[in-house]
Amino acid sequence: MKKIFLLLLIFSVILICGCMKDTVEVKADNIHNEEISPVEVILENMSLEEKVGQIIMIGFYGTEINDDIKFLLGQYNFGGVIYYDRNMDNREQVRNLSTELQKLSAAKLPLFIAIDEEGGTVARMKHDLIAPPAQSEIGSTGDFNLAKTSAQNISKELRNIGVNVNFAPVADVGINNSRFFSDNGEIVAEFVENAAQGYESENFFYTLKHFPGIGLSKIDPHKDISIIDADKNILDTVDLVPFKKIIAAHDNSKFMIMVGHLKYSALDGENPASLSPAIMKNLLRDELNFGGVVITDDLNMGAVSKYNEVGENALKSFQAGADILLSCHVYEQHKEIYETILNAIKSGEISEERLNESVRRVIKMKLNLVS
Repeated sequence: MKKIFLLLLIFSVILICGCMKDTVEVKADNIHNEEISPVEVILENMSLEEKVGQIIMIGFYGTEINDDIKFLLGQYNFGGVIYYDRNMDNREQVRNLSTELQKLSAAKLPLFIAIDEEGGTVARMKHDLIAPPAQSEIGSTGDFNLAKTSAQNISKELRNIGVNVNFAPVADVGINNSRFFSDNGEIVAEFVENAAQGYESENFFYTLKHFPGIGLSKIDPHKDISIIDADKNILDTVDLVPFKKIIAAHDNSKFMIMVGHLKYSALDGENPASLSPAIMKNLLRDELNFGGVVITDDLNMGAVSKYNEVGENALKSFQAGADILLSCHVYEQHKEIYETILNAIKSGEISEERLNESVRRVIKMKLNLVS
């Protein structure tokens, strides 16, 4: 059955994008062989514009399909959307919206439809979804299995309304914040491990955030940037522990890692994490060997948007190693990000192979949606 789904997906891509080259032959018997990769077949049949769209996720306004979202998805091929309460009235409405968005997508792959459903204060449509408990509430029990059960319940709730990515669990280590499991890195790691098992048991995409950890922050990144002065040893033995545990033990194509907007003086004295090659390439990719999708936190946040134009930040972030650029609120900024990246590739400032690296990771993850 898995092979049939993969074949159908590939053939649908081919029919819409145009005929494949005569030299490429797809057979059910070799679909998983090294002779031919479904990822490469799909990538080869995507236009440059479609590839750029796949690395951008956007927010929009309204509870039903309107001219704005039709234009955004049709014109820019965006690969994902994020829901807020402004998009959500009730289960049936959201389920229908998700179905229509998937039909509307001009891309040749399913949309990522994401949400922040952490629990506690960060939960959507509380009047009609069963809101999960806050992570601090789960952490206070000392029962690691509760994180697994909560993740399973969240997965079922979100799948029922057409959502396929949760921007949770929070893997940050800290105290006095309902979003954190604990101020102990090893304990947080065990709760996050159980949450990961819960999501994966339901074949649901999850997101570890906010790399490399915002537990020591004193400033809300929605408003302004914060500088973390902890030394590398503290980060290694506390903040990075949950991330390292999941990266090493789990299939990296089953989850994303969201990079935050804080500065870490021990890692990069100049750039916030979301714009830092030292953090995304050297640390996350090379040192921790993460092979999955890296997504930025919202590029509209004050921590980065107060200091540079969103297009400039998007370009720096992508050059630094991000795979998906998240833009949650302003339509003009969605367009600016797309056009900045597209123009940078056309001019040679970014190579198309660099773009392909990220699109490959996105495609590989999305193929799990039909497996």
